[in-house]
Amino acid sequence: MRALISVFDKTGVVDFARGLADLGIELFSTGGTEALLRENDVAVRGVQELTSFPEILGGRVKTLHPLIYAGILSLRGDPGHAEEMERVGALPIDLVVSNLYPFRETARGSGQDLASVLESIDIGGVTLLRAAAKNFANVVPVCDPMDYGAVLDELRGDDGGNVSQGIRRRLAAKAFQHCAVYDTHISGYLRTGDELFPDQITLAMKKIGELRYGENPHQLAAFYADSTIRNLPRGVVSGRQLHGKQLSFTNTYDLDAAWRIVADFSAPTVAMVKHGNPVGLACGDDLAETYRRALAGDPQTAFGGAVSLNRTVDEATAREIGEVFFEDLIAPDYTPEALAILQKKRDLRIMATGYQPERPGELEAGDLDFKRVVGGWLVQTRDALPENMLTRDVVTTRQPTLSELTSLLFAWRAVKHVHSHGIVLARGLQLVGLGAGQPSRVDAVDLACRKAGDRSAGAVMASDAFFPFPDGIERAAAAGVTAVIQPGGSTRDQQAIEVANRHHVAMIFTHQRHFKH
Repeated sequence: MRALISVFDKTGVVDFARGLADLGIELFSTGGTEALLRENDVAVRGVQELTSFPEILGGRVKTLHPLIYAGILSLRGDPGHAEEMERVGALPIDLVVSNLYPFRETARGSGQDLASVLESIDIGGVTLLRAAAKNFANVVPVCDPMDYGAVLDELRGDDGGNVSQGIRRRLAAKAFQHCAVYDTHISGYLRTGDELFPDQITLAMKKIGELRYGENPHQLAAFYADSTIRNLPRGVVSGRQLHGKQLSFTNTYDLDAAWRIVADFSAPTVAMVKHGNPVGLACGDDLAETYRRALAGDPQTAFGGAVSLNRTVDEATAREIGEVFFEDLIAPDYTPEALAILQKKRDLRIMATGYQPERPGELEAGDLDFKRVVGGWLVQTRDALPENMLTRDVVTTRQPTLSELTSLLFAWRAVKHVHSHGIVLARGLQLVGLGAGQPSRVDAVDLACRKAGDRSAGAVMASDAFFPFPDGIERAAAAGVTAVIQPGGSTRDQQAIEVANRHHVAMIFTHQRHFKH
């Protein structure tokens, strides 16, 4: 048997090559891999001994030679192929070990010019892997150092040193996927910024791990990170689980939703999330007090949900959290005293994002959001409109007071994270009522007012989209709401304005909506 080894990531390759050599497999290699094996006293020969042709163009062309690819692609047992192999002097290659230049890492590096990035695009490695994977019935393709041990076990097995067809096929699929992800990174880098939606698009994902189950226990699930993102945003995807049971699909979803909310605020912020919606939210100066105000929004619904904070959790706040049953907790970090308190809660999953900038986790407008439909995907840019682009068009006779305006802007930022129809009632920097996912907007207003109860009096209201009828404004005014922020744009806007004026309610049109299905 012959093996061709040409790798950039040399993790474990010396031991693997030595194991192959001990089995009597003849080794051929290139450049740095060959030098490393020789330094470690592994018997290896250069690929030029197969091709009688040296590396050229500064190493750009090493393995791209007909005798190499004849050795990989020839069908064993085919008389015609055997005759041609003999005629041209090609030798069969039975195992190909290759991984690729670090294009993604180079492209992410600071100060890299286009020429340097292009130089990191692998040609020979991709071609070797694709050829070996195509002919996996005869050639073993290996692209992941994690597979070295399994391949050696197969070669040392009782089956005459043969790698089973099942493993060969799995390794072939892995090699093609490895190349597809690699090409996705390259195409994403080369695509210009104004080409958000090309005619064809591929996703490159790296598995973070298996999840406990999907939305229901009978559903299987896994968690993947988008490996095309140059600077992976902090949150669940890049966080560390410090305590608790394995995450499920819904745990992960709610933790992400909770982190997105607090990451949208610069002041110390606490949010409670249930089924993707903020049922408690507050901003403040003291974290423990802010937590208490967030919980007061709807303590009954917050029970068993996810809680998020955009500041390091201190001992006082940890003691407050420990008084309530939550399933999930996410924050940038925890003091040792806080973590010791929280880890006493056996069923609490604790996540740390390790990130605490002025605006943690803020999304860029160019990020794409994907939603699955049967047989396809919906793709859009994220709802991440810069705050300085927010229109504040007062359309009523009465202007909002400064206090009302502060609450309105807080509510407008909060309602962005509410599933439509979305209504938020706020007093100060505290959510006091929520109406989410209702089939009509007036139902959402009614739900928010009922949740707020007496706190509706003097509260402000944000709506993620316009009011198609003035009844929503009527219901809010009857509950004591004093100011409203909404996109406007309904054919009945004037009726809504008239109702607001009649009840001395100030109203702002943003001319932009935050609809979230």
